[in-house]
Amino acid sequence: MPAKRKDEIVKATNLHFLYGNDEAQVKEAAIKLARQLSPADAGDFGTEIVDGLAENSEHASRLCGQAMEGLQTLPLFGGGKVVWLRNVNFLADTVTGRAQSTLDALDSLLSFLEQGLPGDVHFILSALLPDKRRSFFQRFDKMAQSQSFDVPDTSQRGWEAQVEAIIIDRARALNVVFDPEALELFVMLAGERTQQIMSELEKLDLYLGPERRRVSVQDVRTLVPLSRAGVIFELGNALGRRDPRRALSLLEALLNQGEAAVALLLAAIVPKMRNLLLARDLIERQRAPLHSYAQFQAALERLSVEETAHLPRKKDGGLSVYPLFLAAQESRQFTEAELRHGLQACLRANHRLVGSSLDPRVVLSQLLIEILARAPRSLAAAGR
Repeated sequence: MPAKRKDEIVKATNLHFLYGNDEAQVKEAAIKLARQLSPADAGDFGTEIVDGLAENSEHASRLCGQAMEGLQTLPLFGGGKVVWLRNVNFLADTVTGRAQSTLDALDSLLSFLEQGLPGDVHFILSALLPDKRRSFFQRFDKMAQSQSFDVPDTSQRGWEAQVEAIIIDRARALNVVFDPEALELFVMLAGERTQQIMSELEKLDLYLGPERRRVSVQDVRTLVPLSRAGVIFELGNALGRRDPRRALSLLEALLNQGEAAVALLLAAIVPKMRNLLLARDLIERQRAPLHSYAQFQAALERLSVEETAHLPRKKDGGLSVYPLFLAAQESRQFTEAELRHGLQACLRANHRLVGSSLDPRVVLSQLLIEILARAPRSLAAAGR
């Protein structure tokens, strides 16, 4: 066994750091950990909770002091103890988080922890949106047992697979099973945030009742409202239906909510146009059936590796079938030439967004009109 380097940091087994931007998962994991670590025979006296929601830098300093005081106070009946500084908001890049008095208080807390705690005393710190550039974050993350819980980035390929895993795990706990098509639709509508997912699963659980435990596409359409990801999904649907009024309306709503124009282009418009073109190719060259999702999926799975190498995939490597199935229904609204022209227009729009001073709202609006406008006869004829 190789010897440890002198400068190698050994993580303390009784320091725990849980953080991320997925509030529901951070809270859930911290509660579970606190219960797990709390001495079995200590009852409520085994865990001391310090609420970390600071109103200002002076308050943040007091909270750090309370945490250190709790760690130094022996349990009333002896034995081990857990001190949980929860829901900390002053590690974020805010006025309070940047204040010198806050930074000094965090340095004091860190210096205290670096001296070591008794083996049966555990310290848990849970925080939302910590600034990872800060000295406290970097040093505490190295010395503690750390867990990160972030919302999947919907602008990155494969985010659906991460969300599917969360949904399947939570649904299993409720004894709820999804039809494959219903699961893919639920992902698109409910979005990536765990709290929203849990809320919608609980609604489905109550709606199904004790006798019926399988979720259908119709169940999802009936109960699940549009999240942010759902609105982006609907923007793609409006493109597929060649509905300029609906597409422009959804675009306006998303931009008014503060969504970045480049993110909308890359997360909603480009993937939809690419899927429409891929689906049209599957229909024309592979004769993929359109009337049944199961048959469409089976047809794609029968294709060789070479024939599917260019198709979108989930993070686990499997084909991302449902978006292609939807696109296959809609691709007949366009000629192949129109779809290729639309993707070229997306590339030009991307260049304008990142390399010019044009209003992003105007750039994307013009792009949607260019994509959805009916092509001249010569172009349409070329795409037949």
